[in-house]
Amino acid sequence: MESKIIQIIAQQVGIQCSKVTSVIQLLDEGATIPFISRYRKERTGSLDEVQIERIKEEKEKMEELLKRRETVLKTIEEQGLLVPELKKRIEDCFDPTELEDIYLPYKPKRRTRASIAREKGLEPLANLIMKQNERDLTHRAQSFVGELVESAEDALAGARDIIAEWINENERARGIVRRAFDSGAFISSKVIKGKEEEASKYHDYFDWNEPLKKCPSHRLMAMRRGEKEGFLRVSISPESQEPIQRLMRFFIHSNNDCADQMEFAIIDSYKRLLEPSIETEFAGLSKEKADEEAIRVFADNLRQLLLAAPLGQYRVLALDPGYRTGCKLVCLDAQGNLLHNETIYPHKPQEEVKQAARKISSLVSSYQIEAIAIGNGTASRETEAFIKKLHFDRELRVYVVSEDGASIYSASKIARDEFPQYDVTVRGAISIGRRLMDPLAELVKIDPKSIGVGQYQHDVDQKKLKNSLDKVVESSVNMVGVNVNTASQHLLTYISGLGPLLAQNMVDYRKENGAFHSRFDIQKVPRMGAKSFEQSAGFLRIPDAENPLDNSAVHPESYFVVEKMANDLKCSIQELISKEELQKQIVWEKYVSEKVGLPTLEDIKKELAKPGRDPRKAIKVFEFAPNIFKVEDLEVGMVLPGIVTNITKFGAFVDVGVKQDGLVHVSQLADRFVSDASEIVKLHQHVHVKVIELDLQRKRIQLSLKQVPQQ
Repeated sequence: MESKIIQIIAQQVGIQCSKVTSVIQLLDEGATIPFISRYRKERTGSLDEVQIERIKEEKEKMEELLKRRETVLKTIEEQGLLVPELKKRIEDCFDPTELEDIYLPYKPKRRTRASIAREKGLEPLANLIMKQNERDLTHRAQSFVGELVESAEDALAGARDIIAEWINENERARGIVRRAFDSGAFISSKVIKGKEEEASKYHDYFDWNEPLKKCPSHRLMAMRRGEKEGFLRVSISPESQEPIQRLMRFFIHSNNDCADQMEFAIIDSYKRLLEPSIETEFAGLSKEKADEEAIRVFADNLRQLLLAAPLGQYRVLALDPGYRTGCKLVCLDAQGNLLHNETIYPHKPQEEVKQAARKISSLVSSYQIEAIAIGNGTASRETEAFIKKLHFDRELRVYVVSEDGASIYSASKIARDEFPQYDVTVRGAISIGRRLMDPLAELVKIDPKSIGVGQYQHDVDQKKLKNSLDKVVESSVNMVGVNVNTASQHLLTYISGLGPLLAQNMVDYRKENGAFHSRFDIQKVPRMGAKSFEQSAGFLRIPDAENPLDNSAVHPESYFVVEKMANDLKCSIQELISKEELQKQIVWEKYVSEKVGLPTLEDIKKELAKPGRDPRKAIKVFEFAPNIFKVEDLEVGMVLPGIVTNITKFGAFVDVGVKQDGLVHVSQLADRFVSDASEIVKLHQHVHVKVIELDLQRKRIQLSLKQVPQQ
């Protein structure tokens, strides 16, 4: 990429040109972002994933601009209008808005009022008015009257149409209006007459007006959704007439009839062409900004959800609760394989409490169950209370697990392929149990949009949303790493350098040849080339491998360094990993070379101390307040335990066990100003909240974290 573009990208992201160049070279070589951030720190100066992603995004924007520039040049050249000065100006342009302004006069148009006026031969009259030197304009206009032009006024009107288009296509004029929008645009919304009743949920926006710059993303999204549904009319414009006054000062330089015609043309151009065009531009920019904010919130929430604490490999009994249809239960082994399934009916209308209790106790004993997972949907609290009254022959931990997206998974092709002989209810219960054991491995099977941690996810740019969420999944999977001998095809798909085909080939190879015993065995997988192996190997784990480094984040390309350390200390690699006193004897600077720098050695040092350590936190048992099951059980002033279920720009939603999440508004998160809820709380965090307001009719619960002690 040319140096000018590198400089622009470096300026945009605030990173040195040399580092930007290295990242772009690595990306062009086919390296993934997780691989670059983890294993190419020497080349990038230890840039993290976020910084590398920014560089990649800016690189893609520049590539799009270059493509657009070529199209513009080709189109103008085909018109025979590409003079050297114009060509140079376009080739030196690196701003998309400026490029479109340059191109506008040459852009192929549909038939306009101005083109109709040109067909009538009125362009010379328009030129004459623009110069503003003519003293007898009426007489000159009369000379254009003929077969196509009925009168002098008709001629002047046509000339004004041409001038209006010229003004609209003038870069300075567009800059004047754009600056007016940028400094003082207001966004307004009004209800469409006759739709008041239907649009009741948008009542706050029936007559709304505020500066566009101050309009938060969630409010803009709400207005745009109301507009899309046909309930609101939304507009963006500067409040004053200042843009028209500035346009007049720019274009009018005389005091005669021509100036009067220019005034009419300027007002027409502004109202009919310039203002709508720049409004569309700012509507797009504000929507894009709101989309980015909403997508960022969704991505942050998704990352927290994917990296939620796992229970690990334990034998689990999972329950998908229900009333009339009963509670579907499954027993899973430590690898998540289904051992048993059936349905119990401990709740109304059947209330087969004793039979259900005997069955649960029997299954816990028979399958040596170590933990119980209960879905948090319908009848969850009642099922939890029922389970906690039972006496087992062992100590059992009971966990409430989010069901968001479980129904999507259970009806998906992935679920059908995994459990073709079972129906959706069994698959849903299996998913609940597996989510407890390893949230990441299970949640990657579900479309992220269906997990329920977003804000206006159906209103944002769907392509950008998908790209962002896919990156979050990829980043999370590679951050944790996967066991190559147990990971599903779907989980392997997200590993750096693999993708669906290689992931499936790995699963097929495993079935045919048994478990992988070494990372280097992975090279035997069909279509596993050197590049794919390089990109993926460091993120694939093999527990109990002959070489303990195969179960660590040390990349095979760096094994020789650890082997040299072990040889120098006259010990095995296993001894080096297991004995802290040996690690303390390593003189790390001694192993710096052209291939291996201090950043890589620092990572190796961490891995030797805790090889293959799961970066996720340990799971905690959570208990809702006893005797609180529905909204009617709540009272203002109560302090209750809760779980954070969703985070938005305006606050956090908390489940206190009453089937309806309460809102902790951003103003109630702390005894100080908070601009972003994620500064204070994290998804699935256990908190204590105070009930400050109840609306039983609308089932709205207002909560507060202010002055509530947290454990």
